[in-house]
Amino acid sequence: VSVAGYTAGQRASHVPRGMYVAGGSILVGTAVTMIVLVVLNVFPLTPRYIIPVAGMMVGNAMTTTGVTMKRLRDDIKVQINLVETALALGATPRQATAQQVKRALVIALSPVLDNAKTVGLISLPGAMTGMIMGGASPLEAIQLQIVVMNMLLGASTLSCIISTYLSWPNFFTKTFQLETTVFSFD
Repeated sequence: VSVAGYTAGQRASHVPRGMYVAGGSILVGTAVTMIVLVVLNVFPLTPRYIIPVAGMMVGNAMTTTGVTMKRLRDDIKVQINLVETALALGATPRQATAQQVKRALVIALSPVLDNAKTVGLISLPGAMTGMIMGGASPLEAIQLQIVVMNMLLGASTLSCIISTYLSWPNFFTKTFQLETTVFSFD
């Protein structure tokens, strides 16, 4: 998680405290998803299952979190006049940046959603292929792959949402103005 937070934070290097925001988001998104899987008894609580499953979730969450944070900052910078106008007209910072948050989440999560929609039709992921080649029934392999795709989607989505809410306040001053130092350099 530390390396993933560092890597995602590097992608969003202009986001203040980006490494901490990314690390915390990835940790929480992965932990919540893992707890749900264990509570629902999808996987037993043993290192044999937890380590590879958590590794897959952390890897996907790292990618989507870094893209979300970078995209959010870049979109606000590109549309800085629109955001400042909304703030000047009385919008809260959250209202002024709602479109940028939505766009950042959609862009970051699109590859994960597309992959989940087309798995088995276009690509045969390694877990499913490995199980079939190892002698498991295709039905079991497909069931496992559905669980894997949903857990990756869950961890990525939670991590992205958390990262937007944690990085968003860093873009504004205490008086709800854009923090010029965040948007002044490229």
